[in-house]
Amino acid sequence: MVRVFRNRTEAGTALAARLEHLRGDDVVVLGLPRGGVPVAFEIAEALDAPLDVIVVRKVGVPGQPELAMGAIGEDGVRVVNDEIVRLTGASTADFARVEQREREELRRRAVRFRGAAPRVDLTGRTAVLVDDGIATGSTARAACHVARAHGAARVVLAVPVAAPDSVVALSEDADEIVCVEQPSWLRSVGQWYEDFTQVEDQTVVELLERAHRRGPLAPSDATADVDSEVAVDVGGSELPGHLTVPAGAVGTVVFAHGSGSSRHSPRNQFVADQLNAAGLATLTFDLLTDAEATDRRNVFDIGLLASRLARAADWVADERTVAALPVALFGASTGAAAALVAASDPARPIAAVVSRGGRPDLAGDRLGHVAAPTLLIVGGDDGTVLALNRDAARQLRCEHELTIVPGATHLFEEPGTLEAVASLAAAWFVDHCRNAGRRNR
Repeated sequence: MVRVFRNRTEAGTALAARLEHLRGDDVVVLGLPRGGVPVAFEIAEALDAPLDVIVVRKVGVPGQPELAMGAIGEDGVRVVNDEIVRLTGASTADFARVEQREREELRRRAVRFRGAAPRVDLTGRTAVLVDDGIATGSTARAACHVARAHGAARVVLAVPVAAPDSVVALSEDADEIVCVEQPSWLRSVGQWYEDFTQVEDQTVVELLERAHRRGPLAPSDATADVDSEVAVDVGGSELPGHLTVPAGAVGTVVFAHGSGSSRHSPRNQFVADQLNAAGLATLTFDLLTDAEATDRRNVFDIGLLASRLARAADWVADERTVAALPVALFGASTGAAAALVAASDPARPIAAVVSRGGRPDLAGDRLGHVAAPTLLIVGGDDGTVLALNRDAARQLRCEHELTIVPGATHLFEEPGTLEAVASLAAAWFVDHCRNAGRRNR
């Protein structure tokens, strides 16, 4: 007789018992939001393994969105079903249009669930993908492909209940499938639960936070905690700064503040704190001396600011506590232009750039020379700057994204908007610093 589960917690406990053979392996448990996360939480607890979400989006055929011509995941992962593309006659432009829309939604969901926390690195590890059940299996298939693209050495698909024909079909996508119940007929997953209440976003967030407090999300590096005032040598001058290095940092973000601001900017301090919590070192420093700052022409001298920022990046690369880490740049307003110019020098490897309410137009023709992956974040109500960033995005030749924070004005003073900036920046920096770190090994 087929078992009906009382709720997702009971289902997770039953499934965990079937996964005991994985104990001791280098396992990461990944819940498919939202319903799969409570099930995955019980498995992660039982196996004493890290828990994360695997955020995937199907790329549907135009006019037939239920038919997937591919799937996308974080870190720019893209999986294309060439056969579906061929049969439907979808063009490269069709795929790109749908992908752009789905990628914006994917990023929003990742930020919603994780906040500023980084994605767990799957490289060389066993990924256990968990959902509360499988009917057709299309989302599970996409998740399997995305996990492999993220570097998982082995993919295990684990569900409490699934249709038998779906299990057979998915055996081509997963190395192992573990399923507690396979009823001969399955009209919907919910019929095999007494309580199949919809899982809220906040529940997902709370479960991830509980798992994170239990143990580290990923193996930590040897970098020690540092939180100190420093003097940054920018060639002929030493500028005051503050260096913060959390244990296990994956990269160092150098801040370039905007006009009329300083290293004490409360907005940049807030973002820096969130980046530190996500496992990133930060350097906030003054781009000008006190005397230089009194001349407003210096505040808008992008060449001067970019040269100071480039020198600071060099200083970071030589600083003992962070010398082994990739360097990234965060710029606000005019500081964003300086960051883009500094990142256009091919002799200076920059892992990533994030611009908050930036003025990329002030970078001029250097925009086309930027090689670092660049994220442009603009407030939806910051009309003039939004237009400038859209134009800049058309000129960039590197990997880039333009993300709009709804309801935000230029300084992101509206409730929740600066938090959104910090989360977006953290995800972008962690992903690209980790990729840069792997390339440098």
